[in-house]
Amino acid sequence: MKSHEAFITARMEGGMSQKTITRAELSEAVYQRIGLSRTDSSELVELVLREISDTLAAGETVKLSSFGSFLVRDKGARVGRNPKTGIEVPIEPRRVLSFKPSNILKQRINAAPTPTE
Repeated sequence: MKSHEAFITARMEGGMSQKTITRAELSEAVYQRIGLSRTDSSELVELVLREISDTLAAGETVKLSSFGSFLVRDKGARVGRNPKTGIEVPIEPRRVLSFKPSNILKQRINAAPTPTE
């Protein structure tokens, strides 16, 4: 079993499958697997996240092989409706972030045991 798979399995067996992974946990995983110091591991994680954020803020796509793509899309102005009052409300144009998982990631997710198994 690969080390990242062991990490995921340990998280699932520990009943943490519904838990959100944090920056600290990512840094700890880098520390354990690569052997960088904890400080260097944390800086590496921050650098990667900053690079992804900066690229998306510039309106560019981030494609991570075997994982998926983060896309920035422009949504035009439209008229919405307040569901409580029924009054029409203008919605301004905006940019939205979306994630498209790779086929490999989709297969891994669908092959993974559910927490109730």
